[in-house]
Amino acid sequence: MTHSTDSHRPTLSGPPHRLSWGRRLLPRSLALAAALLGLQGLTVLPRVVPQGVMTSDAVAAPLNAVESPPQVAQWIENEIYALRQSQRRWIEIDLTEQRLTAWEGDHPVYAVFVSTGTYGTPTPTGVYEIYVKYEQASMSGPGYHVPDVPYVMYYDGNYGIHGAYWHNNFGTPMSHGCTNVAPDHAAWLYSWASVGTPVVVRY
Repeated sequence: MTHSTDSHRPTLSGPPHRLSWGRRLLPRSLALAAALLGLQGLTVLPRVVPQGVMTSDAVAAPLNAVESPPQVAQWIENEIYALRQSQRRWIEIDLTEQRLTAWEGDHPVYAVFVSTGTYGTPTPTGVYEIYVKYEQASMSGPGYHVPDVPYVMYYDGNYGIHGAYWHNNFGTPMSHGCTNVAPDHAAWLYSWASVGTPVVVRY
């Protein structure tokens, strides 16, 4: 499994008014995000990725506190409101507080400090779903290779939540974009969440 550190922005392709988006975004969220960002008249194209290659795309771009348009922040808040009304299990990653909270509807059931992406390799904001889980995986990218990463749950291309045995500095951004969790907490989350569990990443 390759873990890339590149940040991606929407890719303009073909004739004007065509935009390529990440394929892991919830379908209704994709349409809503396009509308909120004022991207009317666009044809939304799936991003074609060669088999075995992991990439990462956010809602419209990897957003940070400076770049987040108010419309996107409001859209994320609306998604949180809907999840709180749903009684579903869902995960919230707060990039400002460096905290992950597991929710069942509007009831927090588990909360831990985490380490998300650094300024140079940020964790994209948005609303996603876990699409694959690995009890153990190797991760590598430019300048690093980490074997036997425990309790990996990918939710957007190569962005995921996983255990981190190589540091104990949770509460501080340290990753290449993933959300690092202490291994014992990662084990709990891995058993609690399933494929399809929503993941909300916000400031």
